[in-house]
Amino acid sequence: MADKLKFGFAILLVIAGIVGYYQLSEHALVLRVVSVLAGLGLGAAVAWFTASGQEFYRFGQESVAEAKRVVWPSRKETWQTTLVVFGLVLVMGLFLWVVDWGLLVIVQRLMGRAE
Repeated sequence: MADKLKFGFAILLVIAGIVGYYQLSEHALVLRVVSVLAGLGLGAAVAWFTASGQEFYRFGQESVAEAKRVVWPSRKETWQTTLVVFGLVLVMGLFLWVVDWGLLVIVQRLMGRAE
């Protein structure tokens, strides 16, 4: 129950920062942006002390670790794959154009509008 209250308070802090942006409409833009950043920062700080905040942090850490384990393709492999994709798109585009043209001719002949 305490975690839900903390999380609700964190959301209220973020909303307060956003409301502050609009309430300070006659002040310098820097002050308005600081209001939003303060709301986001304080909200994140309060959310950090909740169970779901800690889970989210662990998820972020695991995501970064997983991204580091990814084997990225070399520049040559990337170019080769890109060329294959463009080639297949070109071939499929031509194939679909031929099929469309063929169906158009068939429908025109069936309707007696052959040229």
